[in-house]
Amino acid sequence: MSFDTPVPTFSASDPHATFLNSSCLDFLLIELVPLAQRLAHELAVPSTTSTTINPTTAATTPNLHPASDPDPLDEEEEREAVFYRLEMLGYRVGQGLAERFSRDRARMNDTLDVIKFCCKDLWTIVFRKQIDNLKTNHRGVYVLTDNTFRPFARMSTVTGGGAVQRAQPFLWFPCGIIRGALANMGVNASVQAETTELPSAIFKIETINKPVGWTS
Repeated sequence: MSFDTPVPTFSASDPHATFLNSSCLDFLLIELVPLAQRLAHELAVPSTTSTTINPTTAATTPNLHPASDPDPLDEEEEREAVFYRLEMLGYRVGQGLAERFSRDRARMNDTLDVIKFCCKDLWTIVFRKQIDNLKTNHRGVYVLTDNTFRPFARMSTVTGGGAVQRAQPFLWFPCGIIRGALANMGVNASVQAETTELPSAIFKIETINKPVGWTS
């Protein structure tokens, strides 16, 4: 499916406009996944607090030290913790982007129009290109395909290196961005993503409950 050229997202003549080098987002996306993994490990290690009583002064002194035998997260628990953190971060970013860049537009009363906004305008803002293909079954399921997903552009694709498996967590933050943007514009949906061959990425959106424009 082809798309028209999106409306510019900013005015260079706006005296209040602030700009940021687009490479900053690239660096952020690179570091987000390792950061979430480190936090998952650190938060999984409990600490115990003991109290030492000074018999002379009757003062108490807390002693903080890590538990001697912490139970580490298993692989599935760690994956869920990392997914939740990254997806929720993306959700908040998506809400903010939709609020900022859709406020001067006429209200979109059709779910497909909202999805197209995400494919064209939102994707151009975040990844500097539009989604390459959009498909729908017209029953609340939308499949978005990005043939050259920017965060995957510099990833190693050495055969047997597990590149596809290692790339999967880098899709969770963008999933949150999509879900947050949709929620801000009145579309409640779940978003899943996968990649079978780098640098492509496929996002599946399934709307939940009432689509935009329905009234009871």
